[in-house]
Amino acid sequence: MKKFVIAAALAAFGSSAFAAGIDSRASTCGGLHALIAQRGYVYIGIPFQGFVVSGTNFCSGNERLESRSVATSDNPLCPVPFCEERPSLEPG
Repeated sequence: MKKFVIAAALAAFGSSAFAAGIDSRASTCGGLHALIAQRGYVYIGIPFQGFVVSGTNFCSGNERLESRSVATSDNPLCPVPFCEERPSLEPG
């Protein structure tokens, strides 16, 4: 549900540049973290192609907060938090 709300908010802005997301390589690692903290979530279009979030409150009930590295202008392995679906506990 939260992903739908985020996607709807992006569509409402109407800016194709904003909707396409940001290129993390155009920012420093610290700058990217500041942007995520300021907005709560950011869509990284290149090279990640997904949302990064400021905390678990942006994850749905079946997701958990994980870390992934993206390239920035000053750090090729800048860690960013994102929501990842929890693995199913049911067999099969």
